[in-house]
Amino acid sequence: MTRSRTYIAIPPGATIKEQLNDRGMNQKEFAARMNMSEKHISRLINGDVQLTPEMAVRLETVLGVPAKFWNNLEAVYREKIIKAEAENAMDSDMELAKQFPYSEMAKLGWIAPTRDLREKVINLRRFFEVVDLSLLDNEQVIKIACRRLAFTEKGDLALMAWTQEARIRAREVALAPINIKELITEIPVIRRMTVLPPEEFCPELMKRLAECGIALVFLPHLKGTFLQGATIQDGNKIVIGMTVRGKDADKFWFSLFHELAHIILGHMTGRTSDEEEKAADKWAAEALIPAEDYDPFIRVGDYSEDQILKFASDKKIAPGILVGRLQREGLIKYNMLNYLKEQYEIVI
Repeated sequence: MTRSRTYIAIPPGATIKEQLNDRGMNQKEFAARMNMSEKHISRLINGDVQLTPEMAVRLETVLGVPAKFWNNLEAVYREKIIKAEAENAMDSDMELAKQFPYSEMAKLGWIAPTRDLREKVINLRRFFEVVDLSLLDNEQVIKIACRRLAFTEKGDLALMAWTQEARIRAREVALAPINIKELITEIPVIRRMTVLPPEEFCPELMKRLAECGIALVFLPHLKGTFLQGATIQDGNKIVIGMTVRGKDADKFWFSLFHELAHIILGHMTGRTSDEEEKAADKWAAEALIPAEDYDPFIRVGDYSEDQILKFASDKKIAPGILVGRLQREGLIKYNMLNYLKEQYEIVI
């Protein structure tokens, strides 16, 4: 039996059981008369198997009740199951829909505005391309290279919405087949872009990544996501979504290289472990400032403005990236040399 607020789906087996009780017939005898196994009869009575037209004809012969009656009973039962399950799913999704930043998504034009909760559920299902919002807990549906998501947390649901919008926008980007080897050869070129302004490096960066089968998409920040970027697998393409949250150039580049690391290191099978996240951080730091350059610099220990600018000029990298790394590693305080960090305005 399946229940919802409105529907109760009672299997035809309940009526069969009543017929047997009226006749004083047990299931063993009934199974013999039907020329079927006791197990199958038991499952039929419990509603675990479908009452087929062939079985309806047998029931007409054995119980004297027309086959049309049994076929209709089965059809009504199956219809009520569908309606009850749909109603239960809607009730569950309505509670889940309350956790999404729906109003903000609507303001950004990602989804149709509405105050009706049922309409919100329908719109969210279409936005995420799922029949039930509960399916967003399935790794095969989300495919985000990030730490384990807590499906009940507002921030993670916001992240799912943000990455889905990135996935949708990436479908408009023309891409070559995925080529990881080509991506690796592009890393030094991308690194040199750190000294360019956004209006120069953004189109070139998007072009070069597209030639490697990667769609780079820029999106506005969505409250509660607390991220700079994310990597998503979408069919035969890879999508890197970058938010314009925050203005520091060093954070932008470190986040981008962190996402590239997930691709190059093969972290595209789903939600990443803490070890994989640390590996991506390590790879990004090394790709931006190789140890062969960085280690001699910190051994000297002169973190003055002049030395940082000289290092950045020699290595052809934005000085703010070096400042950011020195801060993260505790070699200088977070309030030091921030004026060397360039501030970006990335127009979407």
